Amino acid sequence: MNIFKTPENYLYSNRALLALFIPLLIEYSLEFFVGFADSIMVASLGEAAISGVSLVDFLVQLLIFSFSALATGGAVVAGQYLGSNQIKKAQDSATQLIWFSTILSTVMMFAVIFARHFLIALLFGQIESDVWANADVYLYFMAVSIPFLAIYNAGAAIFRTTNNATTPMKILFVCDILNVVGNAICIYFLGWDVRGVAIPTVIARVLAAVLILYCVTKKDYKLHIKRTLNHRFDTGLLKKVLQVGIPYGVENGLFQLGRVLVLSLVSTFGTMAIAANSVGYAIGIFSVLPGFAINLGLTAIVSNCVGANDYEQARYYNKKIIIIVIVSHIIINAAIFALLPFILSVYSLSPQTAAMASEMVIWHGIFAILIWPLSFTLPSTFRGAGDSKSVMYISLIVMFTCRIALSYVIADWMGIGVFGTWIAMFIDWYVRAAIYIYRYFSNKWTEYRVV
Repeated sequence: MNIFKTPENYLYSNRALLALFIPLLIEYSLEFFVGFADSIMVASLGEAAISGVSLVDFLVQLLIFSFSALATGGAVVAGQYLGSNQIKKAQDSATQLIWFSTILSTVMMFAVIFARHFLIALLFGQIESDVWANADVYLYFMAVSIPFLAIYNAGAAIFRTTNNATTPMKILFVCDILNVVGNAICIYFLGWDVRGVAIPTVIARVLAAVLILYCVTKKDYKLHIKRTLNHRFDTGLLKKVLQVGIPYGVENGLFQLGRVLVLSLVSTFGTMAIAANSVGYAIGIFSVLPGFAINLGLTAIVSNCVGANDYEQARYYNKKIIIIVIVSHIIINAAIFALLPFILSVYSLSPQTAAMASEMVIWHGIFAILIWPLSFTLPSTFRGAGDSKSVMYISLIVMFTCRIALSYVIADWMGIGVFGTWIAMFIDWYVRAAIYIYRYFSNKWTEYRVV
């Protein structure tokens, strides 16, 4: 079968794939841009402010990943119902996702607000008083934004299920611009402290949640939810949503924990190693940005194919999208390699630190092309089919045995230094890819249909 020319009877034409992927790429790029702009503005408030905000952002990322995972679970269930032409069931699962996300995130909001002092002490230990004060203020406002963030993620996932990534992208574009402008006004003109970053972020997330709810309750939308406060939970549907969402959430949460354990090792190699590693990750994340965005679309596509009980289409799109990810990674990494000297000069690093960071970025880009798509795009296919638990088990086992354990062996025991943690990461990718390829051709992932 011609992988470039989609058969006419298939669910997604090439144009439909572009309509799904391009908005996702723009949405992801906007998120990174806003984060970058925020970091520049926070830096103007001093080291205590940027330290407090960066510490809290770690916890916020955990919450974001958790609700993104829950949204993915709901989208998979809705997508499979949609693929099997059970529109009412698909609408019901979308409704369950919105309500459950709202209630769970509201409970979490109050929990974080009341326990924030305990959380700061538990996660960050003894930090200076001014850093503590900034972290406390920032965490309070970020906690307030949790329900609105969860609602937006749930709504965006529902729209992606119906091949509409444009609506969430437009909403996020407006809200992100308002966020950046609000931050600039509050910090540079009003002279606020970290509240100048926190309050506009909360307002932007509230607006995003309101807009996505308005769009998802429109009666002409295929997966619309009812405009009523009289809601009754369907435990059967919720169980299906959580069947995919919980394993993905656990996987994401423990992955972040693994990063912290590796960073604690990196910190023992000195300031130069910490700086090079930090810059390497900051630049390296852009080398796989297209893949992360496209993977969200692939999960929605496969869920529709599996719902239609057409695994041949699921295999076709899996193969096609892996090729798209590889090509997009070639393009973005070629750009990064060409601009690398200029990018590194912005950070004002010493020649030795810049050389270390450059080595990390180049090798990361090479493996982002060669092996990353098989390590991280294939599992998106499995999740779309409902095979989420096996991905979680494989991911966690490989992470602890390769990413973490080998980091200590190669970087510390073998004396390679900070680059040894990157070697361990690349080995992690290869091992994941090998296991996922075996699972893909074994067809075991086709036995986990959710609906």
